[in-house]
Amino acid sequence: MTKPVILTGVRANNDLHVGNYFGAILPIIDMARRRSAEYTVNLFIPDLHSFTTPIDHSQLFDSIMNNARVYTAAGLPLDDDAIQLYRQSYVPAHSELTIILNNFVGFGEMERMTQFKDRSRSNDRVSVGLFDYPVLMASDILLYNARYVPVGDDQTQHLEITRDIAERMNHKFGELFTVPEPVAKQHQFFGKDQGLRIKDLQNPAKKMSKSDETGKGVIFLNDTPAAARKKIMSAATDSLGRVHYDKEAQPGISNLLEILTLVRQANGRAVSLQQTIGEFTGLERYGEFKKIVADEMSEFLASFQARLAQVDDDTILRKLESSEITANQTANQTLLRVQKAIGLRR
Repeated sequence: MTKPVILTGVRANNDLHVGNYFGAILPIIDMARRRSAEYTVNLFIPDLHSFTTPIDHSQLFDSIMNNARVYTAAGLPLDDDAIQLYRQSYVPAHSELTIILNNFVGFGEMERMTQFKDRSRSNDRVSVGLFDYPVLMASDILLYNARYVPVGDDQTQHLEITRDIAERMNHKFGELFTVPEPVAKQHQFFGKDQGLRIKDLQNPAKKMSKSDETGKGVIFLNDTPAAARKKIMSAATDSLGRVHYDKEAQPGISNLLEILTLVRQANGRAVSLQQTIGEFTGLERYGEFKKIVADEMSEFLASFQARLAQVDDDTILRKLESSEITANQTANQTLLRVQKAIGLRR
């Protein structure tokens, strides 16, 4: 009996930072390791999504490979056949199904997508690719009969439109697609809190993002330990002068407490956020506290970068190519079913 499918991925981005690592990549790797006995885990690299917003195209291919390297350095077991690691663009059915589904999705539905509205307000050169992003995401999911797709708050609309498209097509043409579970069941399956979300070091009211033009609020995975240390020592705090976990009154200190918990866990210490809070609550010397966070972050980056340097690209390519054979077989079966249903094939 075919195992149910979990599908997830992180956009190819050469500027991955610790927010991406702790908020998305590590939870994905942990989920894949725990679930692969009962589920097929499709961990794909959504390279076609990578240029829905402007990028340096000369860096794209290496960015795609870098995602796979980071997954591997983070502990992805490449020898587990239940975990498929593939590049979206190496499965042409993603693009073809998107073209087909575009004809069954309304302009108004896409125009209402919050991500598109938010980005188009501040940019008059928004691409059609960004407008159409949710349909490509629907194809990513529906081609593989995926029931479970971990989604953050910024992707819930896209999962909902995927369900709408699947149900619409099934109603019109018969049972073409597996309808993914609704958002509430996704949260129940994966857990609503997928992990702590690291905030910008200079503006802890917003999440850490590569769009920070100064780079001072973001720690990139390729930052030297010394550069990361400098960023943490200059992190914004407050004038209260006592370490306390309060995201409203002390967002900067609270962010540092969360970062310290995450890097300690990555450094092999079994510690919870509450334990970290208990250890440092009441400390009146912010500089001393920042130094501890900076030391732990430096240790994490040095260890991670050493593991990353040991990753073998040939091993990764063999995994990608093997998974892409399997992915194409499944995706092409779904695509042919759709082509027959809409009259493109006998």
